[in-house]
Amino acid sequence: MKLFPRFRFRRALLYCCAAVIVWSAGCATNTNQNSSTTATTTVTPPAGASPSPATQTLSIVARPQTITEQVAQRGEQDEAAPVLRFVEPRAGTTINGSTVNVKLALSGDLKGYQPMKDPTTGMGNHIHVILDNQPYEAYYNLNQPFELRNVTAGQHTLRVFASRPWHESYKNAGSFQMVTFTVQGGGDASKPTTTATGQTMADNRNANANTNRNANMANANNANANAANANAAPREGKDMPASQAGTVDAAKSILTYSRPKGDYKGAEADPIMIDFWLSNAKLQGDGGEYRVRYSIDNGEATVIDKWEPIWLSGWTSGTHSIKLELVDKNGNLVENGGYNSTTREITVSK
Repeated sequence: MKLFPRFRFRRALLYCCAAVIVWSAGCATNTNQNSSTTATTTVTPPAGASPSPATQTLSIVARPQTITEQVAQRGEQDEAAPVLRFVEPRAGTTINGSTVNVKLALSGDLKGYQPMKDPTTGMGNHIHVILDNQPYEAYYNLNQPFELRNVTAGQHTLRVFASRPWHESYKNAGSFQMVTFTVQGGGDASKPTTTATGQTMADNRNANANTNRNANMANANNANANAANANAAPREGKDMPASQAGTVDAAKSILTYSRPKGDYKGAEADPIMIDFWLSNAKLQGDGGEYRVRYSIDNGEATVIDKWEPIWLSGWTSGTHSIKLELVDKNGNLVENGGYNSTTREITVSK
């Protein structure tokens, strides 16, 4: 049948439209398949916000080889049983002023264990000193008191225990000691109140004639004291932030958080050790009824059933929170002055 030109044009147009539709559908299908396999989403945090760490999968691994080598080099020190005793402060004493001197006596089966800092590496055996439930401070030179400066007025609890250079605690009886004391006329929480040699700094908030006269007298006394101590070795110490201890019962179970703490960089950033001290409590794996529960970045909680450090691998760069809790056999938090649930933040840089 012979078609008029107008009909031939319409038929050709219909063929073209159909071809375009089929081609478009095929392209759309291919684009969706690529999106489902390769598409990524980038979330940009608000201006000024700290980036959250990337998703991480942590696993318990063996002690790092570098630590194993240190243990071998130290000989029998790791089998030592150091015993500490408070010389000052004494339990139940009242201290006038904002500086608290910590003086310890060391004894026990030491096998060569002595706190000291290697000037080259900045590491060495040391004592962990914990005021209330703040992060610990490392105390290396037991020949000089360790100064807690700017301690606020009120009742405080002080805990100490012996540690290795990589901050793993000794867990023998007698290594851990705790005292409770009271401070009168404590420090200004907004700034340090003592000098590096432990002398009280003048309070400049009430600048009047009497204060100036007292300050001049104090300066003269300080100058004499500084001259007398010019040849003395500088004391270790730390300006303490405002802190108030909870009501803690030394006869009850206490979990003391030790590690992780601070910044972790390079080779030290993976794996990272979790370590703690237990008082009046035995974990289930050691024949007791307690467990230590930990969680990272508010994630799923995991339990530790033996009193020994664990090493976690798989950390990502960023800021992470670590929560340690002492729980009973039913998973309930064991309360004691708020000390048995502690959260710390660390920074990992790889």
